[in-house]
Order: sequence, then structure tokens, then C-alpha cells
Amino acid sequence: MVEQADEILEKLLAGDPAARREYEQYWKLKKDPRVTLIGKFLRRYSLDELPQIFNVLRGDMSLVGPRPRSIKEMELFDSVMPELNEAYKSVKPGLTGLWQVSGRNRLTLKEKAELDARYVKDLSMRGDLAIILATVPVMLSGDGAF
Repeated sequence: MVEQADEILEKLLAGDPAARREYEQYWKLKKDPRVTLIGKFLRRYSLDELPQIFNVLRGDMSLVGPRPRSIKEMELFDSVMPELNEAYKSVKPGLTGLWQVSGRNRLTLKEKAELDARYVKDLSMRGDLAIILATVPVMLSGDGAF
């Protein structure tokens, strides 16, 4: 990210209605002016997620589960879709998850929340293994990454 990323985002969203709609739907921008060239590469292939392995080793995260959400996202989900957020809160966040292998950033926030809830409902070792195996090709292809 570039310096003063929050201010850059606010300014962009205030002046560009299409960018605002995209951000409100996905909480990401395909052409995000805050991300550096190296950051785009790291994000495309999910290499920016590798440091989170330390969180898994510490026990703060699991290898598979719903992706961590920001405070802002948690507040939004609590107000708009509390039932889906309750499922999310019932498990540890994961390094990879169902929506990462089901479309990644092409999915809306609601679709991601629904997949997180489905993951929790269908929680199993077999399902986790399937997600882990599906994660590798998704990472290598960069498919669905912004």
C-alpha cells in the first residue's frame, strides 16, 4: 500500500460513483490506486497471505476457515446480515477458505458471507482437505484476484 492509503481511498470514492459502487459491493477495487506494483503481484498470487502462517502456528487462526474480517466489515455484517455473521464468529478465521476457491474477489460480500456460513455448517476434515487442495491451483493461477 502507498502512504496515506485511507485518504486516497476516501477521495476516490467521493469523486467516482462507479468506484464507490464497486467498493461497496466487493470491498475491493480492481484498479486500486493504493496498491503498489509489487503489492499487485503479491496480492495476485496470494503471497501477501504467507506471513499469516505464523498466526496459524500460534493458534490465532486455522489453516482453513472464513477469512478474517476488518472491524468495519464486522459492523456491516452485524447490521445487514447478523445470522451470517454469527456463523462466522463461531470458528477461528482461516488462511484459506471456501470463498477463496469459489471465485475469490469476483464474489460480492453477501456471497462471501453465505459461503462462510456454509463452510461452518458443513465443517469437516474432508471439506478442509478439499479446500486446501483447491487453494494451490487458485493461488498459482491468480484467478479471481484483484
